[in-house]
This record gives sequence, C-alpha cells and structure tokens, in this order.
Amino acid sequence: MSAFLLGGIGTGNFSIGARGELRDWELANRPNKGGRLPFSFFAIRTSGPKGVTAHVLEAADPGPHSGDQGHYAGSVAGLPRLAESRMRGEYPLLRIDFEDPQLPVEVKLEAFTPFVPLDADASGLPAAIMRYRATNRTDAPVEVTIAGSMTNPVGITGYNVFHFPDFKGNPSNTWFEEDALRGVVYSTDLSTDDLLYGSAVLATTDPEATAKPQWLSGYWQDGVQVFWNEFVPSGKLNPEERFSIDQPPYAEWFTKLRVGSVAVQRKLAPGESAQFEFLIAWHFPNRPRAWLGNINLDNSGADQIIRNHYATLYPDARSVARQLIKELPALETSTRAFHESLFGSSLPHEIIDAASANLTVIRSTTCFRLEGGVFAAWEGSFDHSGSCEGTCTHVWNYAQSIAWLFPELERSARRTEFLHEVREDGRMNFRANSVFGNSPWDFHAAVDGQLGAVVRLYREWRFSGDKALVQECWPGVKRVIGYACEHWDSNGDAVLDSEQHNTYDIEFHGENSLANSMFFAALLAAAELAELVGEPETATFYRDSARDGSVRMDDLLYNGEYYVQRIADVDARRYQYGTGCLSDQVFGQTLAHLVGLGHILPAEHVRSSIRSVYRYNFRRDLADQQSVQRTYALNREAGLVLCSWPEGSRPAIPFVYSDEVWTGIEYQVATHLIYEGFVEEGLEIVRSVRARHNGTTRSPWNEVECGNHYARSLASWGCLLAFSGAQWDAAKYRLSFQPATTTPLNTFFSTGTGWGSISIDSNGARITVRGGRVSLRTLAVAGRTLKPTDGRDAGRSLEIEAGHSIQFSYQKPQEEQQ
Repeated sequence: MSAFLLGGIGTGNFSIGARGELRDWELANRPNKGGRLPFSFFAIRTSGPKGVTAHVLEAADPGPHSGDQGHYAGSVAGLPRLAESRMRGEYPLLRIDFEDPQLPVEVKLEAFTPFVPLDADASGLPAAIMRYRATNRTDAPVEVTIAGSMTNPVGITGYNVFHFPDFKGNPSNTWFEEDALRGVVYSTDLSTDDLLYGSAVLATTDPEATAKPQWLSGYWQDGVQVFWNEFVPSGKLNPEERFSIDQPPYAEWFTKLRVGSVAVQRKLAPGESAQFEFLIAWHFPNRPRAWLGNINLDNSGADQIIRNHYATLYPDARSVARQLIKELPALETSTRAFHESLFGSSLPHEIIDAASANLTVIRSTTCFRLEGGVFAAWEGSFDHSGSCEGTCTHVWNYAQSIAWLFPELERSARRTEFLHEVREDGRMNFRANSVFGNSPWDFHAAVDGQLGAVVRLYREWRFSGDKALVQECWPGVKRVIGYACEHWDSNGDAVLDSEQHNTYDIEFHGENSLANSMFFAALLAAAELAELVGEPETATFYRDSARDGSVRMDDLLYNGEYYVQRIADVDARRYQYGTGCLSDQVFGQTLAHLVGLGHILPAEHVRSSIRSVYRYNFRRDLADQQSVQRTYALNREAGLVLCSWPEGSRPAIPFVYSDEVWTGIEYQVATHLIYEGFVEEGLEIVRSVRARHNGTTRSPWNEVECGNHYARSLASWGCLLAFSGAQWDAAKYRLSFQPATTTPLNTFFSTGTGWGSISIDSNGARITVRGGRVSLRTLAVAGRTLKPTDGRDAGRSLEIEAGHSIQFSYQKPQEEQQ
C-alpha cells in the first residue's frame, strides 16, 4: 500500500514500495498508478563462508497472488526475495531496512531526489539517487554484488495481454562512461518532436562497475534467464555478444523490450560496510499543448507539443545524470538540512508528518512546469490521467506549502490568473487554459476561487516583496473585486447573496459565510495592495466595505453558535445547506490569519464557529455515518465531515459532497483551530488524518480526493504555520512568530530569500540559516521585539548567510517603546 515518490517538481516520478520494489512508473508526462516496467529491480548476491546467496532486493510479496497469469513474468516473482523489510519515509528521504537470516550482510536502502527550498530548479531534477549499504555481520570476508536492472521506458504506448509494454519506435540501450559516471542510456529512434520521445539512464558512480547494457532478446524469457545465470555464480556482468538466439528475420510482433543492467561489487571484511550508489534519470521533453482533461476545456492545441521546463535546462537524461552527480554534494547537503530542520524541530509529530508527507503532491504528476517556468497543475491525478484541469483556483486556495517553499511557482500562477484569466467584466476563469494558449473556459466564476486569488496575491507580495508582480496584476484585482460587488451583491449591502459557484461544484444561493468570509479577506488584502500601488481612496473603499459587510453578515448569519446560510426555503433549490454547520464556513478567516490580516469577523463569534465545526463535524468513529457520496473515511476511522445539521432541518438533497471527508478541509479546519487557541482540537484532527494514512490501509504519501496526490492536501503546511505563528513581511524585513504554546519551540522557517530553523525560549531566540540568505530588520516573538546579542543595532538590516547562526534576546520594554 505504501509508495514513496521519487522525482522532481514537474518531472514525473516513480515510486518505491514498502517491500523495496520499484513501482508506479510515471515518467512520461502522465499518471500511471500501478504502471509496470518489467524486469526493473535490484538484486543482491553474496559469497561468504556459507556459500553463495542471490535474491531480488525486495521483501517477499505477501499477496494476493491471483493475477490472470499468477504473477506476470516481468515481475520475476519466482526469484528468491528477502524475508522482511521495514520502511521509514521522512520526506524527502526514504530508508528501507532489509532482513533475511540467509544473508551474511545487513542491507539498507536510502533514496531521495534533491529537495532544496526556494530553488525549484534544483528541486526539479528528473532523477533519483538510490544507495544500498551492506554491512558484513560475519567473522569472515564476504563478497557482495548489487545489480540494478531496468527496461527501456521510452515509447511505451500500452500493454499487451501478457502485461508487457508495446512500443512506438524502436528503443535501444547503449553503455556510456564519463568522469564519475558509467551506466546504460535508454533511447529511441523516434523523432525529437514525438510526444513519446525521451531518454533515461541507469548509472552508478563506481568505476569498477560491470554491465549487461542490453539483455538477450527472445520470444520468451531468454534475457532474464541469461542475466540470472551470469549474476549468481560470479556477481559480474558482461555485454551480450549477440542480439538474440533467434535468427532474423524477426516477426513484426517480436519483442521490443530492451533491458539493461549495471552491477557493483565489493569485498567486505568482518564488520565492514560499503555503499553501492545508483541513480535513475529520465527526460521526456514533450507534452501536448492542451490539458486533454475530463473537464473538456478547449484542446485545439492538442496536435502540437510544448516542452517541459526541465527540458529547456537539460537536453537529455544523460545530461540530467551528469548535473545531478556534479552538484550532488551541495544538493544533498541542502536536502538533508531541510530534513533536519523539519524533522529535528519540536513541532508536534503529527504536524511534521502531515506537512512533509504531502510535499509529494508538488513532485507528483499533479503538478508540472512548462517552458519559460510557467507553473500549472491539475487538482489531482487519476490513476491514468489528470484530474480536473486548469490549476483550479477554488482547490488551490487551500494549498500553502508551495507559497512558503517554492514561491516563484505561486507567483507564476498569480500572473496566469490575473494577467490572462480575468475577463473584462471581472469574471476570473477558475480553470486556466491560457498556459497552453488555448481559448478560455466559458463557465461560472467561482466565488471562493476568485476572491481567494486576491488573498493569495497579497500573500505572494508579503513573502517576496515583488512590487512589479502587484503592479502587473493590479488591474485584474480591481476587476475581480468589482465583479464581486456588482454580480454577487444584489442589494449593495457589502454582503454577497446572489448565485455563487464554489468548490463543492455547485452554487450556493443567498447569504453564506463561506463566500462572505472570502469576500472580506479579499477586500482587506486588496486594500493593502491598493495602498502599495498608490490608490488610497480605493483602499479606503475596500476597508469600509469589509467593515460594513462584516457587521451586516454577522448580524444576518450568526445563530449564537456558528454561521449559517440565509435562504427562505432550503429545499426550493438543490444543493444548499441552510442551518447546517459548514466546515468551511469561515475559510476566509483562515486565509486572513495565514497572511497576517487578523480577524475579519468578530473574534468571539469566529472562535465559537470554528469550535462548533470541531464539535459537530469531527467524528471519532464513522461506523454509523450515513453517506451515499464518495467515501474517503469509514468504519471505525475518525474524520471531519464537510457539513452537519445539529439543529435538524437537513435538506432533502444537501450540497454535493456534504457527507464526505476531505483531508484538505480537515487541515484547513485544524489550522484555524490552532490559530484560535484550540490547539489540542486541531492536533486531534491532524492525528486522525495521518492515522488513516498509516501505510496499511492507505499510503502515507498519497492523500486522495478527486484523484491521487490531491492539491487540497497541501493545506497541511498551514498547520505548521499556525503552530509556529510564522509571518514574513518582505517589504519590512520583519520575521515574527506567535507560537501556539508557551513551551520552548524549535521550528523550520522560510522567507522569500532564505530558510532554516529558529529556536525560541524564555531567554530569546536563535536563528540558523541553512539555505539562501535572510535579510532581517525586525525579529518578534509573541509581540515582543528581539535584538542581536552581539551588540548590533536591532533597527538596522541584518544579513544572515547560509551556515550562520545569530542569537537574539528580548528587548526591555523601554527599548521596545523607543
């Protein structure tokens, strides 16, 4: 069930399962869950005091064993496996410990793809490092060989009835040696502008490696039999002297399967350890210039290609591998520093687990980058196609991780939305088709997506200080706000009340707090942006509207416990919620907290509302839950439903999805609970999500909604922000924290130019920058200003370079007043 993704941002990926198996090959610009690449595995051979052993480097498969051909031949399920494996994934690092009493050595695997905060290119390599480490646990020398084998993945069009791939073009394998690398290049004779064109590499850094660049081809399993026959006795591999035992001419259907292997051998003294390093790299440059998704946006460019961003940096997989090895010391140092800053923090384990595990979304097939660095994404990934195209604004509203780790990608998305997807009347297309240059989608505007985009633009400004971004987007912002006022506020009272399409894929009618909390947050964010571009009158109008609307909405919708929908007859229209307790009822307030706007509605009413969401919608046991909708949590599991009706009056047909459990909304609610001081309640929700993704019933690295690796789960980073209370204001060079508890805190932090860790206690704080550079004028904790202990002027800009730490102490009250 568990599958740990390896691959970069926008590059595709493959995964390693809990047994150590290579699985889910998704390299060629499309999802492919369950995708097989036959004869792609690692094997270990030992020769020691008790003789020779040879195993596939995976734990035994527990089943089921009921395939239509048992286990197909490409899985080599009939070769010996190891007895046990233990998987520990702390994204972006994976470790698997193998155990087998027959082995004279202890074997561990560590695998990763470089992950460098604030550097999307360094984190966007289509490659993975795999390191096996063997330790001799006997009192005699042991010879150990580890071999990696991989099928050429280029040009695959589908699979035949025997579960082997069919190919377009003719794949070929060749051996290469250069500098610190040697291995197999997998290529094709397809045209460079073919959608399936690409290349791949399986290589090692060991100068003494042996190889079989291309296995023997045959009608049956000749190649794997010859490979195993050669591997077991000596552990050394040799190139084949002939293509096939079968004589030409070959039938049209003769296999195009091209498998290559690389082997590394070491002799270990008693107690000695050795590392066996491999890498897999790939390069599939072309994708269709269209989404070709299930929403059916205009796909008129589908017969043309557009290149992936990474393909503009590297011409082929060999150059990717070369760059990875050249920069590996620095890339690995940064990757491990990020891991240590996050997993070495004092944040609650469930927050670290949720925030880190869902980073896989960014590097899954859900996200991609086009030439020019343009970021685009699906909502998620179905098993074999993208899910719901267009970087959907009302889903990506929830995501926080990218904004704090790879902000250039979010800035790219804001430019797409405000420069290319806002119509003259102010309606924003909530599914972007401009990234491919195709015609815009003609549909309703999404009230939450459109207004949330304004808040997110303000977030990008605060984090980057990029005034040019705001100036470019400002005309679109004014049209977007104007549309809300003209089309969703029928009576001009600054409370939205007209038909409002939203993230539940339906329209709410009448006043409701989801739309209006988003409206007030957007107005206040837009007011800040208006001041920035020199329009104080516009800023005043927006602030006044937010103030008046907030008072009016609170009076209309607050029932003494939480906010409801104002609608005369909840059954007059389908898909409403009326007096229900909506989990997203004050989502706009969550976004406002995340960007430092403070309370946009009466604070006590907000606290009561979010506490009511926890009280009524969080179920510790879903066994009696009645839902005819999709099911993401069930039986004795705990989860937060999207809506409940504690006072009765449930509509006959409530809004779509109302009885479902979505992890992204669970994280949104948990984030808000923590901000409002309900820390344990928020943590309980996060724990329940991660308990469901325990590696047995669901993969810890794949939170599903409408598709795998669903974007909304990136709301999990908000829990980290809420618990630490981190805020970065780039224009003021101000870094502040409002910890959720009074206990000492050590946490990861990031700014627009640097990242690292900060330790906070009653004596002050210590900042350690692990990457980039942090320019700091003010550091504040719980409202108190701190100053450097080395005597530097606290009011002047302070530059902290990577690898450096500075201790700060709290200023005395009189100093703060000055």
